[in-house]
Amino acid sequence: MNVIVSNEQRNVLSGLDIDVIKNISGEYEASELVEMFKNFFYNKMVLDVTAIKDYHNIKNFQVIAMGLDVEKIVFFLPEGTDVCTSNFLSKLVSMGIYNFTTNIEGIKYLLEHPNSYKEVAHIQQLNEVSTAITERVENGSNILGIRNVTEHAGATTFVYILKKELKARFGDSIIAIEINKNDFQYFGDKNMISITADQLDATLIKYSGAAVILIDLNDFPGDSMCGDVLYLLEPSVIKLNKLMRRNNMIFSKLQHKKIVLNKSLLTNKDITDFEFEAKTKVFYNMPPLDDRKKNPVFDDFLMRLGLINKPEEKKESGGKIFGLFRR
Repeated sequence: MNVIVSNEQRNVLSGLDIDVIKNISGEYEASELVEMFKNFFYNKMVLDVTAIKDYHNIKNFQVIAMGLDVEKIVFFLPEGTDVCTSNFLSKLVSMGIYNFTTNIEGIKYLLEHPNSYKEVAHIQQLNEVSTAITERVENGSNILGIRNVTEHAGATTFVYILKKELKARFGDSIIAIEINKNDFQYFGDKNMISITADQLDATLIKYSGAAVILIDLNDFPGDSMCGDVLYLLEPSVIKLNKLMRRNNMIFSKLQHKKIVLNKSLLTNKDITDFEFEAKTKVFYNMPPLDDRKKNPVFDDFLMRLGLINKPEEKKESGGKIFGLFRR
């Protein structure tokens, strides 16, 4: 016979068709659950982790792992919360907690086929590499995101040209990624990769040794993996008016961001007027570019980004960039 402990996910668990000897619902201290079940005989327990008071705190899982037989427990995790991150799951695995899932099908499977360490070892390995990526981001990452703000501001071509300019200086260790589109295929470049959003983490891990990773973010909402993000605006009247009609608060959200006016023919005075009206600063005014030729303007642009220290700087031995994103 089995035990179900539920709280916020009780409605989902009500559809679980298993033999139950005890079914309780509510929020409990981890130590309470241990006292309640340490001498109680049961076959398996399905534990909705929201029933653990302060379940975001990994120490409460440790209390349960030390007081109960976790091989008999399936931990039902609320999807999309911080307990589903690779870092948190890695900590669960370290405690000997191998059976966790976010859906009913997973619960049914794990009740019949409990995991051993072999089935979850990859979570720890993934977390180790992800942590390394995060540390590089925090310390000045080599991951640069590019996002269109006005419609069709040219992010795809901008990434292509930027990759070419970086490759000319630092060799083949430059990777470009686009999310949820397939426009990169038309450039015929093996280091320009099209992926779906759910492939992003694995792709970043795969190419974690690249000198620079450029990401065409498209409509992907997140950018926490990026050390820097460029926001492209095409400053034509129609594009800016469409943008303001769609979101009249956009420039307040872009304050302190790196705004690049792309395909821009604005003069210095025009830019001053633009900054006054938008109440935000422009990081760079990029003229129309020729994607078939070298664009000398990138010497200055890459210096502004901190990717090079002076024009035409050569790569160091090993293909690493000196002063990458150093400010």
